[in-house]
Amino acid sequence: MNTEIRRLLEDVKEGSVSVEDALLQLKKQPFEDLGYARVDLHRRLRQGVAEVIYGAGKTAEQIRGIVASMEKNGQKRILITRLPEERYAELDDARIAYHKDARFGLLGGMPEPDGLGSIVVACGGTSDIPVAEEAALTAEALGNEVVRLYDVGVAGLHRLLSHMDEIMSASVIIAIAGMEGALASVIGGLADCPVIAVPTSVGYGASFHGVSALLSMLNSCASGVTVVNIDNGFGAAYTASMINHKTR
Repeated sequence: MNTEIRRLLEDVKEGSVSVEDALLQLKKQPFEDLGYARVDLHRRLRQGVAEVIYGAGKTAEQIRGIVASMEKNGQKRILITRLPEERYAELDDARIAYHKDARFGLLGGMPEPDGLGSIVVACGGTSDIPVAEEAALTAEALGNEVVRLYDVGVAGLHRLLSHMDEIMSASVIIAIAGMEGALASVIGGLADCPVIAVPTSVGYGASFHGVSALLSMLNSCASGVTVVNIDNGFGAAYTASMINHKTR
């Protein structure tokens, strides 16, 4: 997925960028020290995706400073995850599109999808939607076509089975569930693509704030299921995007 360096080298090869300009881009300071943060300016070159701002625990002033640093260094699309609503209000920046349920902010707008196929984001119940939306919005912001299948948990399996076309045509599926976390195993047994399971902290006492679903997903007997941390919709979507953009 390290497409930025490849594009730069191809531009040099085609003559649209000079060797000197390309060298300058590669030699620029790899990070900017703001005192409270060291903004990673080379992450897009290394990984294909620029640094994403984790909004929880940061002040509005700190977020503004990081955004300004990224924009100054040419970053046009900036993702802010786990951004509390009150912090978004303090930012007072009309350019940031804010999605309240997902606590997700995006500056620069959604790109056109350029992945190999679609990423299906499926969640067990309506209570899982905040995590599912974090995953779906992240995947869209990283250039993927996303199909949402919400409230298709195993308590009513017919709801999931009515979407077999979407499941079987997906490049990657993100399966999100709390309670006992069985949705990931069911989807893993139906799909012929990688399944990324996300346990959520939804459930009654013995769910242990998502630990029960986490352990169920880790012990899945379905091949092709991998698991990320509790409520980590962002991490699942990032990995799904890497898979959906892998060309060699």
